[in-house]
Amino acid sequence: MKFTAQQIAVKLHGKVEGDPKAEIFELAKIENAKKGSLTFLSNPKYTPYIYKTKASAIIVNKDLVVENELKSTLIRVNDPYESFSTLLDYYKKVSIDRIGISNSAEIHESVKIDPKCYIGSMTIIEKDSKISKNVKIFPQVYVGPNVSIGEGSVIFPGTKIMEDTIIGKNCIIHSGAVIGSDGFGFAPQENGMYKKIPQTGRVILGENVEVGANSTIDKATLGVTKIGDGVKLDNQIQIAHNVEIGTNTVIAGQTGIAGSAKIGKNCVIGGQVGIAGHISIGDNVKVQGQSGIISNIENNSTIQGTPAFSYNSYSKSYVHFKNLPKTIKKIDSLEKKIKK
Repeated sequence: MKFTAQQIAVKLHGKVEGDPKAEIFELAKIENAKKGSLTFLSNPKYTPYIYKTKASAIIVNKDLVVENELKSTLIRVNDPYESFSTLLDYYKKVSIDRIGISNSAEIHESVKIDPKCYIGSMTIIEKDSKISKNVKIFPQVYVGPNVSIGEGSVIFPGTKIMEDTIIGKNCIIHSGAVIGSDGFGFAPQENGMYKKIPQTGRVILGENVEVGANSTIDKATLGVTKIGDGVKLDNQIQIAHNVEIGTNTVIAGQTGIAGSAKIGKNCVIGGQVGIAGHISIGDNVKVQGQSGIISNIENNSTIQGTPAFSYNSYSKSYVHFKNLPKTIKKIDSLEKKIKK
């Protein structure tokens, strides 16, 4: 894709200073940019780079004072960082923008598909599913029976969406994710074996949810596994049956959430956190990475450790954790003196 500096300036409501016909075909960091690159300057410490960068165009603040000769075209805007973010979003949307149904896709005759959709090669869509307007389903995706995918959602290659799943508007599901697989439910038998408990529920994703690559969200045993609006899940996250996650909560990679746990809204959960089943985590909770949560957590808490407790208390306690061998040695020495 190619754009001119003028076209970009119009998109960003900016003003061109230099060559309006300068061609742009990639986005780059200011220190690594080359001819054909568009970059931006928002941090003043990078200002010297505008005089030596090879970028064809630079997005800068409208009030920037240029002190030396420039080789690059400037696009002056109110907020360079926000403008560049807007451009990244636009670039991403354009790069995946496509429409039509591949001849190699297998789609059941009962499936309802909006004509403004894209369905890639070797994708399978089972009976009674619904694919809404502007949905993009990339190659080798499996969509099970009675699945609903909301308007504007993007499903990347290799994703598996199992039966009865509901995906809201403008969701992004990254490659390798599995949504709606069976939960881990087994009943111990007298002979020592385990009998599988049928999982008959479903998964519901709200609007503007993002699910990272190779993450799994299990269907409920009964009822619903529910992911609220605006939730962002990193790669390789495991969410078990009947879990509920509140709106605008973000969870980093390799976190595992056991069955029937409830997580509030606007929480921030670090990577490799373990959350036990059947507990409740309140709203606005912050959990440091590698913590283990085994009991209910109140609203607005910040916690760390295994088992997790108050972050401030953990930080103070950690000083003593490190010195524990010395402390024990002192105690042993004192005991010997007392016995004498």
